[in-house]
Amino acid sequence: MNNPSQHQRYVDLILWALIAVYAYSRILQAFPGRTSMLTVVALHVLPPALFALIHGAMVYRTRGILLFMAICLVVGNVFENLGVRTGFPYGHYYFTSLMGPKISVVPVFLGLAYVGMAYLSWCLANILLTNFRSSLAGARVVTVPLLAAVLIAAWDLAMDPIWSTVMHAWIWRNGGRYFGVPITNFFGWYLVVYIIYQSFALYVRNRPNVSQPLPPNYWHLPIVFYATSAAGNLVLAIPHHGISVVTDASGIHWKVSSIVAACAVVSVCLMGSFAFLAGLQLAQSNAKTPRSTVPLSPTKSESFSN
Repeated sequence: MNNPSQHQRYVDLILWALIAVYAYSRILQAFPGRTSMLTVVALHVLPPALFALIHGAMVYRTRGILLFMAICLVVGNVFENLGVRTGFPYGHYYFTSLMGPKISVVPVFLGLAYVGMAYLSWCLANILLTNFRSSLAGARVVTVPLLAAVLIAAWDLAMDPIWSTVMHAWIWRNGGRYFGVPITNFFGWYLVVYIIYQSFALYVRNRPNVSQPLPPNYWHLPIVFYATSAAGNLVLAIPHHGISVVTDASGIHWKVSSIVAACAVVSVCLMGSFAFLAGLQLAQSNAKTPRSTVPLSPTKSESFSN
C-alpha cells in the first residue's frame, strides 16, 4: 500500500502544476500569436476544472464534486443558450468561433469555464464566512451561496470586456456602458451563479465532510488559484505592441489600454481584496485550531460516500 503522505505529496504536486499551467496561459493571452487562441482558451478552462475535480473530491468525495460540476454545466449551459436566443438574463449576445466547437449555440469550453472558477469562489466564500471546517448549516446555507456569487461576479467584471470587446470571443449586439458590456450582464451572471451555488448548498447542508485530516495547504490552494486569476489581468495591462482601439457592435470606440487598466483595477480592488481577506481569515483560523482538530468530521461512517 502506498504511503498516505507520499500520495498526498503527489496530489499537491498535481494541484500546484495545474495552477502553474493556468498562470502560463495568462502569459500566453497577454502576448498572443505565440500559440493558437484555442490552445490559450483550453489552458484557461481545463486546469481550473481539473483542480476543482481533484481538490473538491478531498472534501465532498467523488459523488459530491461530480454533482457540483454537473450543476455548473447544466445550469450554465441552459442559461447561456437562453441568453443567446432571448437576451435573458444577460443581454443580447452571440459567440464567435474563438472558443472552439459548440453544443447548439454555446462553446463547449464556456460550460467548463463555469466549473473551475465557480469552485474556487465557493471555497473562498466558505473560508470568509468561517466555520469552513464544519458542515454547511444554519444561515450559511444561504449566506455562502450569496457571497460565492459575489466572488465569481467580481471575476466576470474583471474579464468580460477583455474577452468580448477586445478579443471578440462573444459579441454584445448592442454594446454596453462598461467598455462594450451591458450592465444587465452582471445582474444576470449573479442570478445564474447564485442558482448554481444555492442548489449545491441545499445538497451539502448538514452533511458532515471528510473524516481524515486534510493537509495544511488544502484551503490555501484555492486562494492561490483565485489570486493567480486576478494577477493574470495585471499581466494583460503590460504595454506592448498591438491593437490600440477596438469598436463594439454599437459602433463605439474603446481604447484597449483603458479596458485592460480598468480590468486590472477591478482585479486588484475586488478579487485581490477577497483573496487577501480569505488568506487572513485562514491564518487566523489555523492559529486558533489545534492540529489534532483539523479533521472536518469525527467519523468515517458519516462522510460522503463515493
